Amino acid sequence: MSATKLVKSYIQGQWTAPNNPSQPAEVLDSSTGELVAHVSAEGLNLEGAIDYARSTGRKNLQSLTIHERALKIKELAIYLDENKKTLYELAAQAGANKRDNFPDIDGGIITMFTISSKARRELPNSKVVVDGNTEVLSADSSFLGTHIYTSIPGIAVQINAFNFPVWGVLEKFAPAFIAGVPTLIKPATPTSFVTAELVRLMVESGVLPEGSVQFIAGSARDLLDHLDYRDHVAFTGSAATAAKLKSHPNVLEGGIQFSAEADSLNAAILGPDVTADSPEFELFIKAVFNEMTAKAGQKCTAIRRAIVPTAIKDTAIQALAQRVRAKVNVGDPRDESATMGPLVSREQLEDVTSAVNTLKAAGGTVVEGGTPDAGDSKGAFFPPTILDFADARTPEVHKVEAFGPVVSFLGYDSVEESVELAALGGGSLVASVVTHDADVAAEIGRGIAAHHGRVHYLDRVDGKTSTGHGSPLPHLVHGGPGRAGGGEELGGVRGIKHFMQRTAVQGSPDHLTAVTGQWHRGAAVNCVTRADVEAGTGTHPFRKDLSTLKIGDQFKSDYRKVTLEEITAFAHETGDTFYAHTDETAATANPFFPRRVAHGYLLVSWAAGLFVEPNPGPVLANYGLENLRFLTPVTYDDSVRVELTAKRITPRVTDDYGEVAWDTVLYNQDAEIVATYDVLTLVEKVDTTYAS
Repeated sequence: MSATKLVKSYIQGQWTAPNNPSQPAEVLDSSTGELVAHVSAEGLNLEGAIDYARSTGRKNLQSLTIHERALKIKELAIYLDENKKTLYELAAQAGANKRDNFPDIDGGIITMFTISSKARRELPNSKVVVDGNTEVLSADSSFLGTHIYTSIPGIAVQINAFNFPVWGVLEKFAPAFIAGVPTLIKPATPTSFVTAELVRLMVESGVLPEGSVQFIAGSARDLLDHLDYRDHVAFTGSAATAAKLKSHPNVLEGGIQFSAEADSLNAAILGPDVTADSPEFELFIKAVFNEMTAKAGQKCTAIRRAIVPTAIKDTAIQALAQRVRAKVNVGDPRDESATMGPLVSREQLEDVTSAVNTLKAAGGTVVEGGTPDAGDSKGAFFPPTILDFADARTPEVHKVEAFGPVVSFLGYDSVEESVELAALGGGSLVASVVTHDADVAAEIGRGIAAHHGRVHYLDRVDGKTSTGHGSPLPHLVHGGPGRAGGGEELGGVRGIKHFMQRTAVQGSPDHLTAVTGQWHRGAAVNCVTRADVEAGTGTHPFRKDLSTLKIGDQFKSDYRKVTLEEITAFAHETGDTFYAHTDETAATANPFFPRRVAHGYLLVSWAAGLFVEPNPGPVLANYGLENLRFLTPVTYDDSVRVELTAKRITPRVTDDYGEVAWDTVLYNQDAEIVATYDVLTLVEKVDTTYAS
């Protein structure tokens, strides 16, 4: 056995491979049958790899903030994008053509860019994420509660399927890394040589902290034996394998966090409003065709069941068959004339052939394709296959998945029946609903949503802009109930939080401020007044840059008296002449108001005037308000004052400034809260106002 053909693993900071493994797996070129690689994990120290991740990997990741980790993911994505050619070349040996590489290789890199960006926009530049609002648990507000997310204390183990050797890795790795959790990658053997090259590039980039990523090539049957409640296993593959892993004692009793994205019998439903000459008909046929032929149908999101009105079923079948005959040339991905490649292996060819035979025996009529090329003894080529079922409720069509370029057509006679047929899949990743009728869209959507992880609508409006039925997007969750595994991946920052523990925290305002790094009302403050500033005995918080500003720095204003003339003038200047501000009788009759009252936005404007420090300084701009609530009406002859407290400070890693959120409370003369909100400002890290 040639050592150069043996796929190496990357554990404990070095590449390693067994010497003369006893039973290495052979990986063959899916088009030619030539040997590509041997794969074996024999003798690997899995326990050592896990300990290394928990110690070295976790320590290095925890030294970084969320934003620092997210920027490393962006940096890595740039490097991979510049060096992806070798991945394309290797993927061809596994049956992927240029079209197939986009959702896998390019899609994985794009996912990294997106997750990195969303993490920096939507999460704090800290190591703790506050979840939701603070709950006041005592009458005097001395006892509070909130929720926080922190990194799980173990590692992220990803067990991936053969069909996405790059995207499958990166869509799990990026959120785990940003969450501060080291990753151990275990790919499927048939495409492990592609993933090995991906990991080589990741390590070669020099971006990743030591121990943050490791890679196992080959079978690792005892991997779960070394994991416990601290760890998260993210599995992608068959429902049968997912069930076996879920039954492991360390999952059932040891508390391993286990999520699965498994196979599913996804559906595309053609609405009853669609006729053969509708734009939606062509969109439907194109969608089914794309999902049949992309990656030779080897996608967990591919359309397996085409559910169409009975009256138009034959027309739809023939339209798809004609498109297949006109556009598909099955062949070696390196042959530019080939438009669809082979299945990943001869074993997969046998599985798909067996599944198709089962569907045929159950009553499926082959309209197109149906059997592999008998003359091909080396490659794993299987033709696009269309099956027609006279009985749409045939059990096998809703249970047996041919994981290849195969689709079954089912007819329905009512919208209600279309929903029932889709649900017979027992839980799916995605369904497409192709309709231009809003009522049909609503009825089907409400009917099938709970059976699916994603519902994709398609019509003449979004036909050109839709990313397609089978494309999970990093912004939205990917997963599904029941047979689909019950997991959720991606979903923007939701994916990051999968690798974090949510914990309820209770205590005094000072306790919560210390834990979260975010000021809570009632915690200690460093307060100054306008008189302090004018006397030179205190510094206005707006005069402090991020190097000197601290959580809890507060400014307390003087009172301002409200006059009827100011309320009236504001109404006429703005055109907001709502009766509560302009009509004494009507305002007094309103149960919410004592008489004419000041506009809420007038009060916010006055508050700014009360707390602002007008001279040039480190505060660069006000970029918004959050959580604005008006609680007590203010009428003329009342007085108001404001308290402004530095609540959250978020330095930007790549810029000379950061964001500061200021807790803002407007009070009246009776110490009643008039309004609450957060003022958002951009503040320099170092004040350059008077720099030469």
